[in-house]
Amino acid sequence: MRFQVNRDVFSEAVSFVVKLLPQRNPQPILAGVLIEASEAGLTLSAFDYEASARTTIEANVDEPGTILVHGRLLSDIASRLPNAPIDIAVEEDGGIAVTCGSARFTLAAMPVEEYPSIPEVTGSTGVVPAEDFGTAIAQVAFAASRDDVTPVLTGVQLEVSGTTLSMVATDRYRVSLRDVPWDGEGSEQTALVPARTLTEVGKTFAHAGNIEIAFSGAGDREIIAFTSGNKTVTSLLIKGNFPPVRRLFPEQTDHYAVVNTAELIEAVRRVALVLDRSAPLRFTFSTDGVTMDASGSEQARASESVDAHLNGGDEVTLGLNPQYLLEALGAVKSEFTRVTFTSSDNANKLSPVLVTSQTSVDQAGLDSFKYLLQPNLLLR
Repeated sequence: MRFQVNRDVFSEAVSFVVKLLPQRNPQPILAGVLIEASEAGLTLSAFDYEASARTTIEANVDEPGTILVHGRLLSDIASRLPNAPIDIAVEEDGGIAVTCGSARFTLAAMPVEEYPSIPEVTGSTGVVPAEDFGTAIAQVAFAASRDDVTPVLTGVQLEVSGTTLSMVATDRYRVSLRDVPWDGEGSEQTALVPARTLTEVGKTFAHAGNIEIAFSGAGDREIIAFTSGNKTVTSLLIKGNFPPVRRLFPEQTDHYAVVNTAELIEAVRRVALVLDRSAPLRFTFSTDGVTMDASGSEQARASESVDAHLNGGDEVTLGLNPQYLLEALGAVKSEFTRVTFTSSDNANKLSPVLVTSQTSVDQAGLDSFKYLLQPNLLLR
């Protein structure tokens, strides 16, 4: 096999397919990138039985063929080659020669016959705007759990209904929700996608125009595919029942405070400096604004106030995890934030707060982002 390819195009393609591969893989063969050269160009693929990435690029192919080479090493080499065309060929001893200008590397070939087949997707599909989808993923995925003890909470639940695709994630301490427009076929669909994979999809396709989403497979091999242009990412779905967290969002939102997002972020960051790890930050919302108080170890204390507009109720004092609140404020994407104080039927249980976007002091935000947070467990 022999082909020549543009350095920048090849480097970007290899970088794309290796992003989803785990840093450490128990099966060395899965660290490889499969490169198939034909008259149509190059197809590069990576697969670890859970997620796959595939892309096709143009190349001058002198001798068609297929090779498997260590993906991250090839990505590192390609990104540092001089600005010249890359020539890749299989040598007589089976090694893979990579030549670019005066730079030359020889890489070991991995056994192609041992590499698993890349999943093929056939099923109901739909289209979402890439920019909206990327923003929505960034607003939701961070709320998923990072603890593998409960696998269903490490995913983002995608729910298709009519002309809407909803995304929701929770780690039991908070819930994040966002809707995007959906133009698709077929009936209602649900898919529980690993948050890590979905985050990479959002970053990769955020400026791609539109993204085609397809649902396929059955049983233990249900998969979802995201395609835009010459790139496709597939993911094995997480099995299990996602908790019914939508019912936790309140219907009435009359008691709330509106605060400047940037000012609140900076104040929380400063006051939280004296807190011990995972300790809550005390917030007091009143007609005078919102005051934050913190007491840490070694008698360190801090307090700060920022302007806030309180509506529909009395002064409220509560404790919140400052990092969880900061992540919500970073996801709001608007100049102002509304913090709504909800009510609970259980007098012994603290009521969560609802964080949403606010275009101005008096005008609610235009997106559907909702973030529910409380210091104790949302679910039992």
